[in-house]
Amino acid sequence: MEYRPLGRTGWQVSAIGFGAWAIGGDAWGPTDDREALAALHRAIDLGVNFIDTADVYGDGHSEQLIARVRQERHEPLYIATKAGRRLSPHTADGYNRQNLTAFVERSLRNLETETIDLLQLHCPPTEVYDRPEVFGILDDLVQQGKIRYYGVSVEKVEEALKAIRYPNVQSVQIIFNIFRHKPAEQFFAAAQERQVGIIVRVPLASGLLSGKLRRDSQFASNDHRNYNRHGEAFDQGETFAGVDYEIGLQAVEELRPLVPAGMTMAQFALRWILMFSQVSTVIPGAKNPQQAEENSRAAELPPLSDETMQRVRELYERRIKPLVHDRW
Repeated sequence: MEYRPLGRTGWQVSAIGFGAWAIGGDAWGPTDDREALAALHRAIDLGVNFIDTADVYGDGHSEQLIARVRQERHEPLYIATKAGRRLSPHTADGYNRQNLTAFVERSLRNLETETIDLLQLHCPPTEVYDRPEVFGILDDLVQQGKIRYYGVSVEKVEEALKAIRYPNVQSVQIIFNIFRHKPAEQFFAAAQERQVGIIVRVPLASGLLSGKLRRDSQFASNDHRNYNRHGEAFDQGETFAGVDYEIGLQAVEELRPLVPAGMTMAQFALRWILMFSQVSTVIPGAKNPQQAEENSRAAELPPLSDETMQRVRELYERRIKPLVHDRW
């Protein structure tokens, strides 16, 4: 496993982390807790030390599973969770001291810990980034010892750029993958200059870039790939990275010849992200040990060639950029 610095935290985090949305059991179809726990253990066996979750994943179930695993392991683990999406309605005014404190205390109980390693605002409304008092509340929670560091999870590059104006924002979680290049063009250099860690989510475009989906693939009723293709439940960019499903499938077929021997399509997509040195960690999800192993081993694979990187870029410019670049 490769390790990279996460901003100014002093942490060396695994280049491949573990995204724990899927194991919450409420947005990715059926789950099995035994398989989920085994997936977490397998990832840790292979050197993963960064796990990302949120208080709304399975209404706290994901956090509780992670707490169980952390009790059973002796390795140092960094657990990041998120707060804000429990708000209903989800408005900027809800990001106040009372609510944020309550969310943090609930996550502390779920995670069975006294201090949250990294708390991230969970894709708040854009208006929140223009409210310094919100970040002052987070500073107070750090002073109280309830959180060690804080960052943000964003939908848009403009939100990421606003967030890093605040001096104590340690990390930004953002969607970046073969179908979403804009962060590398407009955000990565600014984050590097301010020594802000970059956590990459949706690296496989909700499975499109695994190469395993087909036109006739079926998704369960509680799978967001069924119910959120047009942003019906939350931001459309979270599902297939905002790319039309049919167009995404066609683009994946064009990518297949670029995948080097010995790599799966999913590993190719993860290795592409790791070619960007500003990225601290990538957090693909895994619902079973086999997926966790495939993801984790992507960090061991050789770099992609300049020619391959250029051909990926050309495909993005031609097929995907007109659909997503200006939206996020």
